Amino acid sequence: MAITDWPAAERPREKLLERGADALSDAELLAIFLRTGVAGKSAVDVARDLLSRFGGLRPLLQADQAGFCAAPGLGAAKYAQLQAVLEMGRRHLAADLEHGDALTSPAATRKFLAARLRDYPFEVFGVLFLDNRHRVIAFEELFRGTIDGASVHPREVVRRALHHNAAAVILSHNHPSGVAEPSRSDVSITRRLTDALGLIDVRVLDHLIVADEVVSLAERGEL
Repeated sequence: MAITDWPAAERPREKLLERGADALSDAELLAIFLRTGVAGKSAVDVARDLLSRFGGLRPLLQADQAGFCAAPGLGAAKYAQLQAVLEMGRRHLAADLEHGDALTSPAATRKFLAARLRDYPFEVFGVLFLDNRHRVIAFEELFRGTIDGASVHPREVVRRALHHNAAAVILSHNHPSGVAEPSRSDVSITRRLTDALGLIDVRVLDHLIVADEVVSLAERGEL
């Protein structure tokens, strides 16, 4: 049975408009993105097959172009469309953060950094540069490494802080393992950067580790 033949309250698009996007399952959300099914299968059926194939919504959204396009019902056009949707989401989160105080909007800060860093298969170290009112000036991904770690150079962080005339920074990096527990090296580099940036009167407000959750070193008493 085609989705158009379903009761109106069960159709994903109508359900979203009536009850909001958070009322939909992963398969229903994906079905709206797909728009159409294939012979003998509705868009929801195809969506369920894709979620099973990739192991869930997040792995599907993380898939590279080759893996994504190899799945039935997908292709280069859908991949481009998905990447555009994901980037709009990232920019939306960035705009929310830029209009407020990074310290008084911890949820927005965490959401933004999770969206930027969580899905990399290798370690990435980034910095939020803030003005003297703790508003975001810029975010930069400064260092990339292997899955075992990134080489972080304090001199480069200091150089970028001076470039942006920053008064404070929030450090961040991801753990591709999915485990956000800080390592000794995480604590060590935080202290090195705090000392180096302190020489130019730039405060390190926090160091957030992004994985399946986001952990704050400031909240752990490591700053």
